[in-house]
Amino acid sequence: MTTYTTQMDAARQGIVTKQMQDVLASEAITESDLLTKMANGHIVIPANVNHTNLIGCGIGSGLRTKINVNLGVSEDCCDVEAELTKVHRSVELKADAIMDLSTFGDTQTFRKRTIEVCPAMIGTVPVYDAVARYGKNVGAITVDDFFDVVKMHAEDGVDFLTIHAGLNRTAVERLKNNPRLTHVVSRGGSLLLHWMDVNDAENPFFEHYDRLLEMCRKYDVTLSLGDGLRPGSLNDATDAAQIQELIVLGELTKRSWEADVQVMIEGPGHVPLNEVVSNMQIEKKLCHGAPFYVLGPIVTDIAPGYDHITSAIGGALAATYGADFLCYVTPAEHLRLPDQDDMKEGIIATRIAAHAADVAKGIPNAIDWDNKMSHARKQLDWEKMFDLAIDPEKARAYRASSQPIDKDVCTMCGDLCAVKRSREILEKV
Repeated sequence: MTTYTTQMDAARQGIVTKQMQDVLASEAITESDLLTKMANGHIVIPANVNHTNLIGCGIGSGLRTKINVNLGVSEDCCDVEAELTKVHRSVELKADAIMDLSTFGDTQTFRKRTIEVCPAMIGTVPVYDAVARYGKNVGAITVDDFFDVVKMHAEDGVDFLTIHAGLNRTAVERLKNNPRLTHVVSRGGSLLLHWMDVNDAENPFFEHYDRLLEMCRKYDVTLSLGDGLRPGSLNDATDAAQIQELIVLGELTKRSWEADVQVMIEGPGHVPLNEVVSNMQIEKKLCHGAPFYVLGPIVTDIAPGYDHITSAIGGALAATYGADFLCYVTPAEHLRLPDQDDMKEGIIATRIAAHAADVAKGIPNAIDWDNKMSHARKQLDWEKMFDLAIDPEKARAYRASSQPIDKDVCTMCGDLCAVKRSREILEKV
């Protein structure tokens, strides 16, 4: 008989859940350490009680850096089957989480089908769905409308919900008193800003936060407290509005923990390389060590078509210094809905960033993968190299496209292969 409400509640009682067992089987962490860090909020396992085929995955202190894939249908690109194919492909490419950001059509059917087939954790942004579901002008959506959609997502089995509860009236005043180059670039944040302006009212998720916590506790939904005021340009990074919202999120984090509700904090955004580390430190300080979930950060604004690279640069640095969860960015960022090729490029780039950070911060066994690849390279064992590659398909295709005369080497160096020559001298092979 279940004697706990949420994964955090279980940890505080010393109960090891099935989802915790999944984490223990896949991470180099002890049971005691996992329970302690979950009890104090430094690790979360998003695991809705209604997501029955979920394989538990931990996010937070001492664990591997995780990555998320965004997908979903929009009014201009409403192909449900294509998005479901992306779900399956994301899992194949070893994404740890999928966020359904659908904004058009029968969103609930797509969401339920995704949850039914996906063993990875699922996240959503209910504010998007409120607009799609009710077909009203944003200002006409009621507080009950917003919370009814939250409840529906929780009942459907969503593991974590992005809720922009920190964008309150005080934060809006900070924004107005400190004008930005790119204003508000968060879609959820801009919708709530619009609603607050039209209704001359407080953010309903801030004002009725206890109501939100009650729903999350019932279904064991993890709150991913959204950064509605994240910077959308280097110029706006680490400004007063961003920090004001983060202060509020830290206060809401404490309230969540008091209710045994798990919490992640979402972060920027567009950030100059020299400000990435300080952003990680500020979040960890203001939000009491809660896991940090960042988009990128994108470290330059000039590279549309290559933002999977600008994001990977920022993501590697961010994860080295505190970020626990990276949201992928694709080459299509700022340009269009990503297709499957874009999605793969984004996943691989983000996985590279995450792994590089895990090596840098000394996650146990992380460097073993690199050492195995280096050994295969020393042996000129091409098949082993392909098996170990983060993208074996691409590695094999490149090798096949340019065949050397000597099959041991490659066409870059040929007979001048340093690896082959030094082995012959030092190992007498």
